[in-house]
Amino acid sequence: MMFRKCFLLVFVLLVFETRRSSSQNTSQINRGSFPKGFVFGTASASYQYEGAVKVDGRGMTIWDTFAHRFGKVADFSNGDVAVDQYHRYLDDIQLMKDMGMDAYRFSIAWSRIFPNGSGNINQAGIDHYNNFINALLANGIEPYVTLYHWDLPQALEDKYKGWLDPQIIKDYAIYAETCFQKFGDRVKHWITFNEPHTFAIQGYDVGLQAPGRCSILLHLFCRAGNSATEPYIVAHNVLLSHAAAVDIYRKRYKSKQNGSLGISFDVIWYEPSTNSTDDIEATQRAQDFQLGWFLDPLVFGDYPSSMRDRVGDRLPTFSNTEAALVKGSYDFVGINHYTTFYAKKNSTRIIGNLLNDSLSDSGAITLPFRGLKPIGDRASSIWLYIVPRGIRSLMNYIKQKYGNPLVIITENGMDDPNDPFKSIKDCLKDEKRIKYHNDYLTNLVAAIKEDGCNVRGYFAWSLLDNWEWAAGFTSRFGLYFVDYNDKLKRYPKDSVQWFKKFLTTT
Repeated sequence: MMFRKCFLLVFVLLVFETRRSSSQNTSQINRGSFPKGFVFGTASASYQYEGAVKVDGRGMTIWDTFAHRFGKVADFSNGDVAVDQYHRYLDDIQLMKDMGMDAYRFSIAWSRIFPNGSGNINQAGIDHYNNFINALLANGIEPYVTLYHWDLPQALEDKYKGWLDPQIIKDYAIYAETCFQKFGDRVKHWITFNEPHTFAIQGYDVGLQAPGRCSILLHLFCRAGNSATEPYIVAHNVLLSHAAAVDIYRKRYKSKQNGSLGISFDVIWYEPSTNSTDDIEATQRAQDFQLGWFLDPLVFGDYPSSMRDRVGDRLPTFSNTEAALVKGSYDFVGINHYTTFYAKKNSTRIIGNLLNDSLSDSGAITLPFRGLKPIGDRASSIWLYIVPRGIRSLMNYIKQKYGNPLVIITENGMDDPNDPFKSIKDCLKDEKRIKYHNDYLTNLVAAIKEDGCNVRGYFAWSLLDNWEWAAGFTSRFGLYFVDYNDKLKRYPKDSVQWFKKFLTTT
């Protein structure tokens, strides 16, 4: 208890100290501001980029199914074509090279390797990613490969409900090992999963993403699911799948391939809405139910005590063998960070009892407003408020709570709306995005140099405007503008020129 109170006190002091020091740090930065060897890149995901969903033997995924259901995507679009990187990757690699990027984070589509999720390997899928990886390396760009970025083969969903069944652990391990075998001689940086917290909540609690399961309002919104239990089952199977893949790599491939493995988490930074003890404790619980849910098992071998206390028997348990396998199963921690919210104690259980879902278990309310005042300027997405100090506070939190592990910022960026009435010329003027990256990177380098945080890389989301899940094509995160009305032509926004200058100045 004393440790908990001391940690909470440090937590609050950290927030206010970071606010103070961040506001003072406004100097111009460039690549030379960062430690030698620091990696800069851009990020993407297979279903958001590749298209070619029925090409070269690719199997269907849960996102193919979900996106084609009426009303699930804001503009009624889907990822059938996306931005067609499957066919245009050579041109896109040239864009990265011209910008001076060191690396590219992309994901492999499981259903291109195993169209049915398991069984026979699809050689055409192997060939495509071999060609892609070779082209990156030929242009001096290091591949950072994500094994799972939400596109589960539909066959496994049909066979045993995918992430809800422990069978997924074995099938994922076979898929991961196949990738290690086929690509590991050249790929030295693996990310097992992207944002398990997001797809556990969005896919199995509120039903807003694939596979669209929930029990909210007695299944009026979703066809099936249990919002109070399924997110925890999914997360548990993901953690065991991750640990199994890491164990396989370390035992069979690490000595020859000498690569590293991590996992990427979505992390909103939370600040207490007030200085009250209730709000401070609620803020810590909010972080426990977000980052701690996944990182605590990797570092400490079990879920946060606040989750055990509040979720009870609905939270799965690790056996001693499983806990030993999960604990320490990472070489780096990937952090996808975009924004900061306020957190306060949820003083009423009425909404939580009505919905009966995992989101209400933390007993915290998190919003980007305090009263009517927003925490920062908003981007296009309703959840994305620009609060650069948050990334420094978050890095310090990870340093203090988790022993300063190696961190890579695997996503960071902001979006503009896809305005059909705005000319392409005007769309390329993205001063707001330039300021976003400059200010977040300024805070990141302060966390590294002034605070001693162990951060080694930064990946901007995203190289191109792309298909943004339930938002479809309504949201533009890209450094390059994609003209969806003219053969998906790519145009450099002003932020491309900014990054060119940033990366070539030392």
